[in-house]
Amino acid sequence: MKRFDRVLRNWRIRKALPHLAKAERLLDVGCGDGELLRQLGRNGVGIDPRLAKLASVPGVQFVCGNFPDDLPAVEPVDAITMLAVFEHVPKTNKPAWPSACHRLLADDGCVVLTVPSPRVDAILAVLRFFRLVDGMVLEEHHGFDPGEVTPLFESAGFRLVTHKTFQFGLNNLFVFTKNA
Repeated sequence: MKRFDRVLRNWRIRKALPHLAKAERLLDVGCGDGELLRQLGRNGVGIDPRLAKLASVPGVQFVCGNFPDDLPAVEPVDAITMLAVFEHVPKTNKPAWPSACHRLLADDGCVVLTVPSPRVDAILAVLRFFRLVDGMVLEEHHGFDPGEVTPLFESAGFRLVTHKTFQFGLNNLFVFTKNA
């Protein structure tokens, strides 16, 4: 991971952290190197298909695999995070993800996710060409439109609490709570 990749990752984490203050148990989908779980210092599970080296964070189980299919049986969690992940899910699989989140969350749980604006792909392609970033898998963005997030999660039984843009309007933060 290059320096600029870490800057972008840490910026997303900083935006997510305030919404995770009450979460005792967390599921981080697309956990990467486990930095969010490390910073939170809470119990939980991190799952990522590209998890090359299992991080060592007390109270955290890391799983190399795809959400939700490869996730082992877990107790309900207080929060699920998906930072720069949902745009990588093929369109046909997207509806299953909010449904899985609803099933895995405790009754008062929340989902915190970030997705980029479609304009980001061109910017990241240039940054990748100049080898300033290497952690971006642009071909997996599937032409994703952030406007699809809210309807998908609402149809699975969630209520939108927050939607904000950040990174100069190039990234979106969504926070949903589970409807009882």
